Amino acid sequence: MVAVLLEPGRDPEQGRRYFAIGRADRAQAEWVAVDMAISLGLRVAASPAGGEEPVQALVPLSPVRMRALGLASGERRDLGDRRPRRWLTA
Repeated sequence: MVAVLLEPGRDPEQGRRYFAIGRADRAQAEWVAVDMAISLGLRVAASPAGGEEPVQALVPLSPVRMRALGLASGERRDLGDRRPRRWLTA
């Protein structure tokens, strides 16, 4: 699970975008999430804002949890801008 901080735009409520990335390496997962955000036409924040990093891995997804949520290894999924509670619970 990776959260990407977005630059402020027309909608002040839109601050983060969440992505589920099926990769074990944290750095790779973060880069994939940034690439996905850019490909969606979103503007990723270039520096921290409000004490939050622009790209932040929230929780690692174990293979068992990935299987339960239907996320294959290497798959990536856009979860939107609302905090995905189902993905964050153990």
